[in-house]
Amino acid sequence: MKTKKSNTITLDQFKDKHYGKRGTAKRDKLEAGYENFKIGALLYEARLEKGLTQEELAEKAGTTKSYISKIENNIKEARISTLQKIIELGLDGHLELSIKL
Repeated sequence: MKTKKSNTITLDQFKDKHYGKRGTAKRDKLEAGYENFKIGALLYEARLEKGLTQEELAEKAGTTKSYISKIENNIKEARISTLQKIIELGLDGHLELSIKL
């Protein structure tokens, strides 16, 4: 009995094929965009978990609803100091960063 060859590839294989290996300009741009998207998604989830609207979070953090929306929707990159203020003052949380080599 013949077995069918799988056409399934991993996410890394897909990115290698369509965006190049890690370290190439096109791949680095893709990876950077993902990190910004991830920050917005994490902020969105944390805000919902706290039961806050964008307006309520903005008021607590001393910023605007529009700015919160832009971060959550990956339209604007947040400065680390501003993100820290949003998390600490607005969400009563703590920002942790790490560097992986």
